[in-house]
Amino acid sequence: MKALILVGGFGTRLRPLTLSVPKPIVEFANKAMILHQIEALAKVGVTEVVLAVNYRPRLMSKYLEVYEKQLGVKISYSEETEPLGTAGPLALARTILNDGEPFFVLNSDIICEFPFHDLLQFHRAHGKEGTIMVTKVEEPSKYGVVVYEPRTGSIQQFVEKPQVFVGNKINAGIYIFNPEILDRIELKPTSIEKEIFPKMAEQGQLFALPLEGYWMDVGQPKDFLAGMALYLHSLKVKAPERLTPAAPGIIPPVLIDPSAVIKEDCVIGPNVTIGPKCVIHSGVRLRDTTILEGVTVGANSWIKNTIIGWQSTVGKWVRMENTSVLGEDVHVADELYINGGKILPHKSINTSIPEPEIVM
Repeated sequence: MKALILVGGFGTRLRPLTLSVPKPIVEFANKAMILHQIEALAKVGVTEVVLAVNYRPRLMSKYLEVYEKQLGVKISYSEETEPLGTAGPLALARTILNDGEPFFVLNSDIICEFPFHDLLQFHRAHGKEGTIMVTKVEEPSKYGVVVYEPRTGSIQQFVEKPQVFVGNKINAGIYIFNPEILDRIELKPTSIEKEIFPKMAEQGQLFALPLEGYWMDVGQPKDFLAGMALYLHSLKVKAPERLTPAAPGIIPPVLIDPSAVIKEDCVIGPNVTIGPKCVIHSGVRLRDTTILEGVTVGANSWIKNTIIGWQSTVGKWVRMENTSVLGEDVHVADELYINGGKILPHKSINTSIPEPEIVM
């Protein structure tokens, strides 16, 4: 079986992190975002994953090369010379995908439990052209809602941002299709959600399967941190051995790389990931925060709702909060307050940022 992951372009929503590396290889819970997806696809028997990209494919290829061998999955690249939307990439990769077998398609920003086995079984059982996974939301009026027959899963219609209640399930960005769908898509910029799915639903060829458990589009900092919390809490229930054990100063769920050094009197958690080769000095308080590889945090700093990029340093007695994001190699001096700052790579910060701003 094969799969296509819609990687897309510049990852502008996750800047400043994506100014250093393409979004799919930004580490989410100490593992490249796209590896969470590729590992789950490999478990269900996918042997080739196609990445539909239009930004820095060679950097991704170099990074993922080692995982091809580890996972036994061929990773190939379908490079767009112009953005092709969410359907055009299927046409571009037609020769790879059109092998008579169903194939998976997913958005690269999605994090969930990836129940590909259940999706494959359901799809084969109904025998039609396509199946999309749907997830429940609290405020359906903000989204395009999928209206379907609950007993069979047959999709009746899509309603964009409904003002009256028609349902609370939205497209989760995870699909499986028979190769026949490729005959519907031309090689041009096309939206699969707006131009292809409604016609398939009209013809009774599109079904919905509700996604159990958590789901998040982690393509921007606030949602990245919220998704990390959901992921860690899911591990706490289903695979607690993969987390850092509770201990004095550790409030689960927390994921700390074994090579990181945590000094005395720190309080870490809940919802914290700390990457390789980090040093957290004494008396530091961390919660709801991601710290990427090679970061040093100075003594007695207090950090909440923050992403700290690779090889950055945070001084002593620093306070950071409100979805602050430090790009790669950012250096924050002692005794500063960073409130919602988005700081581009290779900057030195010597004055506080009391209100949210982008530091160029």
